[in-house]
Amino acid sequence: MSMIIGIDIGGSTTKIIGFYRNKVISPLLVKATDPISSLYGAFGKFLNQNGLSLNDVSHVMVTGVGSSYVRERIFGIPTGRTDEFNSVGLGGLFLSNLSNAVIVSMGTGTAFVKAEMSKVSHLGGTGVGGGTLLGLSNRMLNIRHFDDLVEMAKGGNLANVDLFIKDMSNNIIAELPPDTTASNFGKISDLVTSPDIALGIINLVFQTIGVLSIFAARIDGTADIVLTGNLTNVPQSIEIFNGLTRLHSVRFHVPEHAEFATAVGAALLYETNASFIDGENS
Repeated sequence: MSMIIGIDIGGSTTKIIGFYRNKVISPLLVKATDPISSLYGAFGKFLNQNGLSLNDVSHVMVTGVGSSYVRERIFGIPTGRTDEFNSVGLGGLFLSNLSNAVIVSMGTGTAFVKAEMSKVSHLGGTGVGGGTLLGLSNRMLNIRHFDDLVEMAKGGNLANVDLFIKDMSNNIIAELPPDTTASNFGKISDLVTSPDIALGIINLVFQTIGVLSIFAARIDGTADIVLTGNLTNVPQSIEIFNGLTRLHSVRFHVPEHAEFATAVGAALLYETNASFIDGENS
């Protein structure tokens, strides 16, 4: 076997996938605050779960903010380091089976890249992302865990939090349904509940990300937007992005293994001009 391992080392999580015969193998995620500890923990767990030995791995490709801490080969295996934005773009295209799209990487913050098979360009980003969700939920609801916020929001009602078009006017506004958001948290009342606020926070974050990605797609003349990163697992996001689709002529895609797109892209890039530790590429 000659498997490529792609590893995305983030600030709080490390994601690892195997890539063999053009297929993604056994993606998994490990949480740790130390990037090197999470890297080796994820690598060992991946090998153990798949019954692999070091000899089954031909190359390791690392990317992400924590990849700068990797200064030697991983267990003696040729190890390369590649640009995170290129990894996001190529990983998003591969998983979505598209050849041209805006790829959105939703992590602590959010990055937007334009990806074609031969070129990836960083379009920009926003500080609104998973960090925003947890920061606001901590201060407003005393909730510090992602899963708890998502669970609480299931009982929420946006009508108690957000100001809609129908709250402002009885007249029909062209191309804007009455329940279109006019102002996030613009109608919060004394009767608002914690679930209402939780849903309002989630709606604020995903609407911001969605609208910015639509603007990026419009500027580029692209109709396809691929969503990747940990936030793709938030169940409430589906309805939010569907609502934006009804307003704008775009297509949102959430491919299988979307949260591992950057690790997939890193594996895909091992044959390119990525820099290899110790200068070796064999």
